[in-house]
Amino acid sequence: MTLRRRFTFFTIFWLIFILILFNIFVYLFVIKITMRSEDQLLTNKVNILLEDRRISEPSQLSNADLLRDYYNVDELMRIVNSSGKILNSQGSDPELLALKPVFTNKHDTGMFFIEGRRVLYMKVPLYKNNEVIGTLEIYRKLQLLDSYLQVLVIALTITSIGAILFAIFGTYWFTSRLTSPIQHMVQTMREIDRSGKLRQIELAQRDQSAELLQLARAFNQMINRLDRQFERQKQFVADASHELKTPLTVISSYAGMLKRWGRDDANIRDEAIEAISKESQRLQNLTKSMLQLAHAEQEDWLNIESFNLVQLADETADMLHLTFQRMIRVHTGKQDVRLNGDKDKIRQLLVILLDNAIKYSKDAIDITLSVNKGIVRLSVSDKGIGIPEDEIANLFERFYRVDGARSRATGGAGLGLSIAKRIVDMHEGKIDVFSKPDQGTTISVALPQKK
Repeated sequence: MTLRRRFTFFTIFWLIFILILFNIFVYLFVIKITMRSEDQLLTNKVNILLEDRRISEPSQLSNADLLRDYYNVDELMRIVNSSGKILNSQGSDPELLALKPVFTNKHDTGMFFIEGRRVLYMKVPLYKNNEVIGTLEIYRKLQLLDSYLQVLVIALTITSIGAILFAIFGTYWFTSRLTSPIQHMVQTMREIDRSGKLRQIELAQRDQSAELLQLARAFNQMINRLDRQFERQKQFVADASHELKTPLTVISSYAGMLKRWGRDDANIRDEAIEAISKESQRLQNLTKSMLQLAHAEQEDWLNIESFNLVQLADETADMLHLTFQRMIRVHTGKQDVRLNGDKDKIRQLLVILLDNAIKYSKDAIDITLSVNKGIVRLSVSDKGIGIPEDEIANLFERFYRVDGARSRATGGAGLGLSIAKRIVDMHEGKIDVFSKPDQGTTISVALPQKK
């Protein structure tokens, strides 16, 4: 079942339910009010009649003028003695006249039906010197009330049917406007699936609700993100193909040369084997870096934990010192700098920054840690060859190398800083580079502490 039909059926169901309850309430309320009014009128008539002096005289109870003066149409008035005999009667309705007279010494009032029509009655004992001398019976057919109730039922039925019809067309129109943007989104998704080309949804903000605009914005943001992801994948494939082309060409060329002349010439054989080995190692490092970058770009989750960044920096510095025999110093004003983040990824970030500093400098490397207003700052500084100012903006691009500095002789693939920036972005941080040629480079990372 479509959303439009479901919403329409739901609205009509509840509207009918509410109308039924409302109509029942109105019907019963009108009956209660009118019955109370009729009962009060009948009570007033009885009170006036009891004030008549003739009603307390036994000899006057059979006087025809006694009840004639108070008689109204659609009524039956009569006086019954203690033996159940009718002493006086006024009325012309045969259904009321057919009612059996009843003598009672108690006041009684109520309502009953005769062939579907309401009849209001009141029975009042008549006294003479504290002795009951008879019973006054008054019956009134509420024909006017029944007619009004019939009109009321017809009016409520017509208005209810009209309201239901109006609700059906109104709800259908409203749901059509409500679901049209959703249908537009579905159509856009199908076109994207059919053509393979991403496109955004355009909605007129004036005519749409805030929720639908939020949905459209979320959809467009998803499309933008997918578009950026596809572009990154295309760029990654293009860059990877370009980077892989060179070592593969070198390996292929030397393999061909080795095949043609390597058997007879030892120098050519040794040169080819050395070149193939070197390019194979470079190809292996490049593939490893590419896998690390792809893993960093696809993995959006973090294993958040609280750890001591000073301890992590000391451990990483000691490990790289033993590996490369380079002095790495850690500077901090505190022995405990707490950071909430992914410890493994922060360690990977440190290794990348220190590895770059080791490759492009020969002096000691400094790691500086500080905390200020909930921001943890981590800096890695070297006294190496530096980076030209116009090249700094391109450092975080994949496979990018600064001419002369990031040469193939260092063995780098130009992916380390791209991975580092991805790690910093995942931690909602910021990374900056400060460098001057022949003076050294400082890479500064600011991460929110998130206590």
